[in-house]
Amino acid sequence: MIRFESDYSEGAHQSILDRLIATNNEQTSGYSEDKYCENARKIIRSLCNKPDASVHFFVGGTQTNLTFIASALKPYQGVIAAISGHINTHETGAIEATGHRIITTECSDGKINAQQIENIWQEHWQDPTHEHIVQPAMVYISQPTECGTVYTLSELESISSVCKRNNLLLYVDGARLSYSLVADVLAPDLTDLARLCDAFYIGGTKTGALFGEALVISNPEVARDFRYMIKRQGGLLAKGRLLGLQFEALLSDNLYLQLADHAVKQAMRIRQAFTSAGYELLFDSPTNQQFPILPDEMIERLADNFAFHRWQKMNARFTAVRFCTSWTTPSEHVDQLIRSI
Repeated sequence: MIRFESDYSEGAHQSILDRLIATNNEQTSGYSEDKYCENARKIIRSLCNKPDASVHFFVGGTQTNLTFIASALKPYQGVIAAISGHINTHETGAIEATGHRIITTECSDGKINAQQIENIWQEHWQDPTHEHIVQPAMVYISQPTECGTVYTLSELESISSVCKRNNLLLYVDGARLSYSLVADVLAPDLTDLARLCDAFYIGGTKTGALFGEALVISNPEVARDFRYMIKRQGGLLAKGRLLGLQFEALLSDNLYLQLADHAVKQAMRIRQAFTSAGYELLFDSPTNQQFPILPDEMIERLADNFAFHRWQKMNARFTAVRFCTSWTTPSEHVDQLIRSI
C-alpha cells in the first residue's frame, strides 16, 4: 500500500535523527531551557527579523493552538475562524474545553477575508445586548488552510489591518507553513508573519521533524507569563532539548524549505496527472494537498493500492478526495499513481 493520506506518516529526516543520536548522552537543563532550544530561538528570531520575539516549543499542533488561545483570551471572549478551520473541525472540542467559543464564518476555499471579520466585529458591538454574547477577540487562520489554499501577502495585510483597527488578536496556525513558503503564489514569509500577526507557529511535525512546533509570539503583552500557561496545559516538555535540536536541524542550511519544495513538486505532478485526464479539482491548491473530484468506481480501484482521504461527497457518482504528499514522498510512488490514473 502506497500512502498519500497525510504528510506525517513517516518518521524524521536523517539529519534530525543523527543529531538526536549524537547528543543522546548529554546532560542539559530541562523544560526547553537548554542551549539547543536557545540556539533554535536565535535562529527563528533572525529568520523572522524579530529579535524580541518570544519563542516556545510544543510537541503538537492542537497543544499549541489550545495553549495559545486559552492564554490570550479572557474567559468571556471567543475566536473567529473559518467553518472549515482546523480548530473547528479536527481538534475534538479542544478550544471549547478551555472555555472559549469558536465563532465560525462560512468560506468556500478555506479562507476568510477582512470584510467577514469586520462584519462579525460590527455585528457584535452594534447589538445592544452585546454583553450577553461571547465577545470576538481573536482571529484564527491557518496557512495553508485545510483546503490547501494559501493566504497571499495582500490578503494577510488586509486581515491584519482590520484586526489592529478593531483590537483583535491575529493568530496563524502554521502546521503546514513550510508548504505555503514554497508555493507558487505571493505568500507572506516569516518576516511578514512576525510583522503582521500577534503570534504564529512554524510546523515541524508535517515537515520532517519527529514531532514539534515552534510558536512565535510577536506581541509582548500576550507573551507575558506564557510559560505558566504552557505548564498548566501540560505542554512543558521535560526533555525540551529534543524539540530545540530538531528545529536547529530543520532551519539550518535551508533544509526546511528544501523538504517542503520536494513535497509540493510531487503534489504538482499528481495535480497535472488528474487535470490532464480530465478531472476537476475541488480547490485550487498550490501546496502539497490536492483534491481531485473522481468517479466513485475509480476511487474504489485506486484504493486497492493507494491510501488517501475521501474528503466530500459531491453527488451520487462523484466524490472529492485528498492526495497529500510529504517531505519524503518517493518519486517512484508518484510514478505508480500517475500510471494508475
